Amino acid sequence: MSKPPLTLFEQLSGFRKELKDREQQRLEAEREEARRKARLEAEKNLFRNTVGDVKPLKPQNRANTDKPKPEPLPLQRWQDEQDVLQESLSDELDVERLLDTDDQLAFRRNGIGPDTVRQLRRGRWVIQAQLDLHGYRVDEAREEVATFIRNCVRHEVRCVRVIHGKGLGSAGKESVLRDKVRRWLVQKDEVLAFCSAGPRDGGAGALIVLLKSA
Repeated sequence: MSKPPLTLFEQLSGFRKELKDREQQRLEAEREEARRKARLEAEKNLFRNTVGDVKPLKPQNRANTDKPKPEPLPLQRWQDEQDVLQESLSDELDVERLLDTDDQLAFRRNGIGPDTVRQLRRGRWVIQAQLDLHGYRVDEAREEVATFIRNCVRHEVRCVRVIHGKGLGSAGKESVLRDKVRRWLVQKDEVLAFCSAGPRDGGAGALIVLLKSA
């Protein structure tokens, strides 16, 4: 059963109550805003009372830190270029006077006794790595030898074989790289001694090289 419609008096009473509620909400909002402003003002007063009177600093002649920074120095590139210069090997070095005048023309650096070369020939040290220069041009072979020796020392490889070939396939039947490899190795401080390989290790077509420890 539906409710009877509200009378005019009841409707007016409802409007009055709604208006009263809205007015109450507005007053409450104003009071809250007033309290917020009071807190902000109190905080400002507290800061001013704490720090006291302050004056802005006068401009000073200071460096402009907004200037662009200089480019970083290419230290690694300089180091690489220095390494290349240090590894430059001459093809013109007179190496004959530095070799032992026996049938195998061995080499040993100052301070290295002749026993070292004899032990090198007899296989006292195990060959740990090798470089085969067959098919390389002279400039390529020079770079390969320098890189090979440097990497072996870094990895603590002491005994290596460098194969320069016997020259059997060349026009003059002589190895183009044989004498050059000897010259290059003599110029490398990392090389303590070398000698021609034994028959099972390449014979006259290879050298057994003893390197210093890192």
